[in-house]
Amino acid sequence: MKFYQADAIRNVVLVGSSKSGKTTLAECMMFEGGVISRMGTVEAGNTVSDYHEIEQARKTSVFSSVLHTEWRGTKINLIDTPGLDDFIGELIGALRVSDTALLTLNAHYGVEVGTEIAWRYLKKFKKPTIFVVNQMDHPQADFNQTVESARQQFGNGVVVMQYPYNSGEGFDSIIDLLKMVMYKFPIEGGKPEKLPIPEEELERAKELHNTLVEAAAEHDDSLMEHYFEQGELDEDEMRKGLRLGMLNRSLFPVFCVSAKNNMGSGRLMGFLGNVAPCAGDMAPEHTTNGGEIKIDDSDTTLFVFKATNEKHAGSMSYFKVCSGEVEAGMELHNTSAGTKGKLNQLFGIDGKNRHAVNKLAAGDIGATVKFKDTHVNHTLRSAHDSKELVPIEFPEPKIRTAIISTKQGDDEKLAQALHKIMDSDPTVIMEYAKELKQTLLHAQGELHLQTIKWTLEHVYGVEVEFQDPKIAYRESIQSSADASYKHKKQSGGAGQFAEVSIKIQPYSAMMEHPSDVRVRHEDLHELPWGGTLAMYNCIVGGVIDNRFMPAILKGVMEVMEHGPLTGSCCRDVAVYVVDGKMHAVDSNEISFKIAGSHAFKDAFMLAKPKLMEPIYRLEVLVPEAHMGDVMTDLQGRRAVVEGFEAEGVYQRITARVPLAELGKYASTLRALSQGRATHSRKFLQYDQVPGDVQNKLIAKQQAKATA
Repeated sequence: MKFYQADAIRNVVLVGSSKSGKTTLAECMMFEGGVISRMGTVEAGNTVSDYHEIEQARKTSVFSSVLHTEWRGTKINLIDTPGLDDFIGELIGALRVSDTALLTLNAHYGVEVGTEIAWRYLKKFKKPTIFVVNQMDHPQADFNQTVESARQQFGNGVVVMQYPYNSGEGFDSIIDLLKMVMYKFPIEGGKPEKLPIPEEELERAKELHNTLVEAAAEHDDSLMEHYFEQGELDEDEMRKGLRLGMLNRSLFPVFCVSAKNNMGSGRLMGFLGNVAPCAGDMAPEHTTNGGEIKIDDSDTTLFVFKATNEKHAGSMSYFKVCSGEVEAGMELHNTSAGTKGKLNQLFGIDGKNRHAVNKLAAGDIGATVKFKDTHVNHTLRSAHDSKELVPIEFPEPKIRTAIISTKQGDDEKLAQALHKIMDSDPTVIMEYAKELKQTLLHAQGELHLQTIKWTLEHVYGVEVEFQDPKIAYRESIQSSADASYKHKKQSGGAGQFAEVSIKIQPYSAMMEHPSDVRVRHEDLHELPWGGTLAMYNCIVGGVIDNRFMPAILKGVMEVMEHGPLTGSCCRDVAVYVVDGKMHAVDSNEISFKIAGSHAFKDAFMLAKPKLMEPIYRLEVLVPEAHMGDVMTDLQGRRAVVEGFEAEGVYQRITARVPLAELGKYASTLRALSQGRATHSRKFLQYDQVPGDVQNKLIAKQQAKATA
């Protein structure tokens, strides 16, 4: 693999809907660039990109793949990404290090769900974008309709660079509006013949050419002035204008190809080399302390955007060289982890194939293996400083499930495998919920969960089962109450004796103490599960020795961990120990612990106990046509809708929804909107459950206790 300087490197991410032909286009570009000697196909499972077993079985991308091709002195790094929202983490990581996006459109279907999803993230990351209308050889290909649908969705910045002369099964010719020629391809594809534009197409071509020239000119005052004076721009001037339009995301060139038949990729690659931005054209990288790292800085800076665990290679870290040069054998500091290590091996990557290289320049993408304590979002530096690049923000999970190993004794093996999966996919979160006694798995959707299950079983050899996750309810009180409890036990020798009297009330930072108590000592406990327990020692006259107060607290805390209503954790309670009795011989810590727990439990049940449930803020982005169905479904989920906001042809719904009502919501939303809506969720707070729901949950707990 040759060494390329920054100005000769293009980092290109392929995005778009599933089945739009991203993988085939990447394969075609590698073949056209001479990097591979023959084109594989998705159907045959022999493409460079989709090399994982699950991808070959599903005939679709699940993971992003790093590839490269070369074109007339330019290295084009390609990152092929999945087109399904369940694997959005793979897309986001790739967008972070790319400079240009190729947004593929299926010439038969036009703008699809995956197109809209990809566009949202392209807009968020402000990436220059080229539309590639693929599958022009499809019998029902409709270039004009596809472009029109793109303009309706994404604006008038969508500008045609070329269009098919004869789309459909006989597709073999493209009319190029920049060079004003027609490219006619041989049956087997490859290098086209340059021909004059046919007479019957000349008027249309000139009209579209003028539109393209105007679009290029309007991004630079000098170009616009020259255009007004001369009525035309030369090719170099148009390239300049097109690049500026792409950089400020006001111009989105449209190309047409048949990647399967290797028709049109060469012209696209030429445009990437001559017009598309290089790494040096992009804004500097930002650090977490507000600083910048520029591509021409002398210190080496690597940013890790992807990680995998390969069977034979072990952990592999994929990175972009953000400044300086990186060489094999270089010592680097991981400023994110606070460690350092030697970069013993340096690779260029083409799918599962690794090519050893000696060095990579700023702007390039590479990989290394087994670099200690290195994960996604880590910054590696040659300098002895603490500069750390701003990390990728991955979306919150949209679905959760409980997971168990079906084979006895495989729990540790399951935990290790899940940690490896999380290292590779930051959108997966695993936690052990102690109070629920469940291992919970959080992911982006049902398909994401099924992919994790497949990986656990086929890669790590752990048989697993998904179960319904429990809800972490909370218990609290609504009023004050008093209670006393005397614990007395005689067993022949030393006995047990303790009497405790308490008052309780709901805790808040602004509450007032009861008028009939005098607080001698205050002890606030921020609880691990949220909320506060406030303990107040109000004992006078020494009726309970101070040395027994920790035991009373321990008894109260035991009840707080397993509440009287449903066994859920309690929160936000103020406890006043106001009176009691002790015995000079029989009183001990265990006695006061028992008396304290019983007194607290009795008082709790007298203080209008309430059950609280986790409430999530839900944001749903849905096309207006499906809004009614989505709203009806939300009403059935006890949702409180807070507002609507128009976002193009979409509506953004914001609502508060109980977690108990969000089970399978990702699948339901997909069905209601034909896959076009998406949602995000984030924990907001705990709120009281309705009375009928509380009664059902208490009855369920009582039935379970007596079973």
